[in-house]
Amino acid sequence: MSRLAKRRLFVTIFLAPTFLFFSLFTLYPILKGMHISLYDWSGGSKKMKFIGLDNYRELLQDPIIWTAIKNDYFLVIGKVIGIIALATLFAVAITRFNIRGSGFYRVIFFIPNIISVVVIGVLWRYIYNPNTGFLNAFLSLFTDEPVQKAWLGEPGSAMWSLLWPSIWAGIGFYMILLIASILSIPKDLYEAADLDGATQGRQFWTVTVPLVWEQMKVSILHIVMTTLNGSFIIVWIMTEGGPDNSTQVMGSYLYQMGFRQYHMGYASAIGVLILVLSLITTVVLQRLLRRDTIELA
Repeated sequence: MSRLAKRRLFVTIFLAPTFLFFSLFTLYPILKGMHISLYDWSGGSKKMKFIGLDNYRELLQDPIIWTAIKNDYFLVIGKVIGIIALATLFAVAITRFNIRGSGFYRVIFFIPNIISVVVIGVLWRYIYNPNTGFLNAFLSLFTDEPVQKAWLGEPGSAMWSLLWPSIWAGIGFYMILLIASILSIPKDLYEAADLDGATQGRQFWTVTVPLVWEQMKVSILHIVMTTLNGSFIIVWIMTEGGPDNSTQVMGSYLYQMGFRQYHMGYASAIGVLILVLSLITTVVLQRLLRRDTIELA
């Protein structure tokens, strides 16, 4: 056996298990979901009626799915702006301004990331409670009469009320990633910028941001993908898509149609839509965020 053949055999042997698990737990479910989306099926019986693209036609005419798409991208934009801005601010403050007890702050900000999403949802439901919640109690300190606003019960405020806990829960993880990236920047670059008279703000935009841009890009893409595919949990715990479907996201609507109304074919079509939108969004963001990579000598 030639040397090249041995290398190929070696690579094949080590990649085969990974490809097998990928095919079994990722590729097969995707293809199976696409297959089910072509049927009218309750999910609990053996009877499956082939209806072709009817589920997709119904999907395009469903006003709730358009609301869900809008809400998903509202969370995407809000989380990207809020998490990246705050995570970057805290990361720069901890690494560049020598704050005392910086290790303590890292732990405090990271705690929400080790708490279950279910616990976070329940916690914030109590915070938003119109009668006994902390938020209304705090706002009542500045008013003559007690505030009893139903933050999760009004369409105008419900989506904003879902955004804040999502931002709060995500800051710590991305802050740690950015801290590691900032600490890898040679101090000589900041010293040279100081000698040139650059202010802290100027150093941030000309030194810090360009050199941590790849990490920011990865963070943004990760936030987008986890939001489009995982915002269902926080929504279902806090509002179950209400009031009047005003906080539905694609994941929560999929769950409702598949496991509450037993319209599994339609739910599978929603799953395919999530996949397509995720892929399109990733490709577009990859192009928008592309810039020359700066390599440190």
